[in-house]
Amino acid sequence: MTDAWGIDHEYEDAAGRHQRVPPETVAALRAVIGVPPDFSGGPVEPETLVMRRGDRVGAADLVLEDGAELRVDGALPPDLPYGYHTLRRPGEDTAHRLIVSPGRCRLPARRAWGWAVQLYAARSRTSWGVGDLADLRRLASWAAGCGAGFLLVNPLHAAAPVVPVQPSPYYPASRRFHSPLYLRIEDVPGAAAVLDEETVARGRALNDRPELDRDAAWRLKLAALEGIYTAAPPGGDFERWRAARGRALEEFATWCALAERHGPSRRAWPAEYQRPDGPAVARFARDHADRVRFHAWLQWLTGRQLAAAVAELPVMQDLPVGVDPDGADAWSWQDLLAEGVSVGAPGDEFNAAGQDWGLPPFVPWKLRRAGYAPFAESVRAAIAASGGLRIDHVMGLFRLWWIPSGESAGRGAYVRYPAGDLLDIVALESHRAGAPVIGEDLGTVEPGVRETLAGRDLLSYRLLWFERDDPAAWPERAMAAVTTHDLPTVAGLWDGGDLAEQRRLGLEPNEEGSRALRDALAAHGGLEPDAGAAQAVLAAYRLLAEAPSLLLTATLDDALAARGRPNIPGADGLRPNWRLPLPVPLEELERLPLPHELGDLLSAAVRDSAKGR
Repeated sequence: MTDAWGIDHEYEDAAGRHQRVPPETVAALRAVIGVPPDFSGGPVEPETLVMRRGDRVGAADLVLEDGAELRVDGALPPDLPYGYHTLRRPGEDTAHRLIVSPGRCRLPARRAWGWAVQLYAARSRTSWGVGDLADLRRLASWAAGCGAGFLLVNPLHAAAPVVPVQPSPYYPASRRFHSPLYLRIEDVPGAAAVLDEETVARGRALNDRPELDRDAAWRLKLAALEGIYTAAPPGGDFERWRAARGRALEEFATWCALAERHGPSRRAWPAEYQRPDGPAVARFARDHADRVRFHAWLQWLTGRQLAAAVAELPVMQDLPVGVDPDGADAWSWQDLLAEGVSVGAPGDEFNAAGQDWGLPPFVPWKLRRAGYAPFAESVRAAIAASGGLRIDHVMGLFRLWWIPSGESAGRGAYVRYPAGDLLDIVALESHRAGAPVIGEDLGTVEPGVRETLAGRDLLSYRLLWFERDDPAAWPERAMAAVTTHDLPTVAGLWDGGDLAEQRRLGLEPNEEGSRALRDALAAHGGLEPDAGAAQAVLAAYRLLAEAPSLLLTATLDDALAARGRPNIPGADGLRPNWRLPLPVPLEELERLPLPHELGDLLSAAVRDSAKGR
């Protein structure tokens, strides 16, 4: 049963058992959601209409996104531009936002395979301790030479510009802006005249550390960027770009300057700065105009360096579920977010106690009242000028597991979202970018979700570690992979290193499930018990290559037979989650045999499928 607040009072858990939500959880979530306007009896709010060409609207005047005006009487014209328009009906005082969508995402133009990479981990010998956008450009060029058709990277979104730097790419301060930590300083215009050999040497010396030190890297990069900015201030190209980006950029850059002055937690700032539209914030921006300009300039630089990498090979970015509750987007959109709750997941076979991700959700009716602008802007920023988009936990477009503050992850409830509208917006942005979209549909997936996604041409996401079917039976419209950043690498599973690490950390690993996975890999991959890690990797990817899926993905961790996975959920503070570099620099990776063997294997699979058509 779903109530008028959108709360499901019952749900089916991962084991298929029927569960009822505690009444106190329902009461707490209702208080947070508030009274939706459609049954409050208050004034009628402007409506957000998400429609298709040919849908009936009656008599109305339209103001199109480009400013053109149009009168319609009946149905939306078949040649109406897709986009974000305004609709006003005769006799109504309020105008409505009209979003016109094609309803379906772009599909990949052809079958392809690609590398999945945690960019921060992919260091070259010229990195400053963290894989950067020049490394991404180098990796893209090398991957293209291996026959790859794309790269899939971790979220590159912005964190607070202070130390300690947030390590998790899935806990961003903003989903609309990029992290300048990924800048290659030597490639910044004007750097040659400012950088000295000692600074460059100190930056590159950070590569010698066995774990990433984002704090040290950011301190060095920030000082260098400040020196370049002072010696070679940006010119007209930057100012024109800045003006075009408008209020969103200025608000983000102002948040960055405030975070430097008052700390990364916007809720701990002086009260006068806690809302972006307050007069004190406007005064602060004027008084610190040069620092605000500096942070806007950093975004200009990251955009240019990312564009250079994408020019080598399509780069698919990942869209996290949400944002840091103390970050820039939460500051800008605080009136639309639910206070006193966070999102996560109920228990499943891999995490029996459930998960709390610490991310605040949008209140569904408030998001709709805002014309879905925060969601649309986030999707657009992640997919623009890229090779595609992977939506993390795509089931969150249908429902999200809300956990009241102070409760365990298991004492939450699902809250419903307007999935049809959100998927239409995804399709619109996919159409505009000419890029495919992958929905990460792993974990607890309710009936009908995968069918709905397929009907919108969102690719499914299939993993060898999760699926029990023969890969040859997997769907064509999918991205197929062996593992993800949250699951064991092939080498870690095969030699037992992943289980051993979890035991050492005092976690409760799924021993039986891990043994079953290893046994299945041995049986289906034709592996002897004493086979080495490289043999296990090749066996796993030979199985993957049997999948007919449009996109095949191999991780660089597996290409190097790395044993440690990037992240073990629930182990923050116990191990260096999101801080493990690849075992070797890119220069060495490019010469090793296993990455080339994997590339040849997947290239052959793609080539053979093209011949069979």
